Amino acid sequence: MNAHAWLVLAAFGALLLAAALPLGRCLVAVMEGRLRFADHIEQPLYRLCGVRPEAEMGWLQYAFALLLFNALGVLAVYALQRLQQWLPLNPQGMANVTPDSAFNTAVSFATNTNWQGYSGEQTMSYLTQMLGLAVQNFLSAATGIVVVIALIRGLARHSAQGIGNAWVDLTRVTLWILLPLSFVYAVFLVQQGSVQNFDAYKDVPTLEVNKWQEPKLGTDGQPLKDAKGAPVMEDKSSDHQAIAMGPVPASPSMCTFSTNSRRLRATLAAPPAL
Repeated sequence: MNAHAWLVLAAFGALLLAAALPLGRCLVAVMEGRLRFADHIEQPLYRLCGVRPEAEMGWLQYAFALLLFNALGVLAVYALQRLQQWLPLNPQGMANVTPDSAFNTAVSFATNTNWQGYSGEQTMSYLTQMLGLAVQNFLSAATGIVVVIALIRGLARHSAQGIGNAWVDLTRVTLWILLPLSFVYAVFLVQQGSVQNFDAYKDVPTLEVNKWQEPKLGTDGQPLKDAKGAPVMEDKSSDHQAIAMGPVPASPSMCTFSTNSRRLRATLAAPPAL
């Protein structure tokens, strides 16, 4: 690592240390229910869902609640992927995701692994991105936080029978920690010019002709090979590029689209090549 890299690392570490105490105090206040305005929003949600916020859970009940909660999340994300062809907010007409890929993605996002074996811009509809993957980005992170909170309570409460209420903890972490942070980041993305729409992808002319090679396919759709067994390559070129659209700032799982949004603005603003 060079001097600049060490300087960036030191600055990042200092920022984390400076933020640890105020964020820690904020997290404690949230989890203890000390926010003055929180009850006005939380209580209607608890009544709607039939949750008794004052009821403590033992470790087994708490663990079962989290497992059930995330199992339902896996089913929801899997169903969205398998049905997206017939659901709205799919202007590109994305096909249904294959069963193995849909299951892998659903489990990955529910466990906060977020491992993706596909290209999001060519596989997932806007609805799947927002209602499935983005929601799990929140809920899986909330699950990780409340597990640590429950562990801390278990260590601190030597004689208590409960370690909190899983439904209350999930609600508070999502409403008062994750959503505000994501809102700030979304505003930053909007300020940076990220795309925020539900339009179909844009096919725009490029300033230069892009040239590349790719294997030549036979009538059976398989690559042709020469006498040495190497694939037969053919020259390709294009003076257009497809730029992905979508609700980037509103969906954390679609932040990779922001790079394309800047490309689109630069392409449209530049004069055509002579």
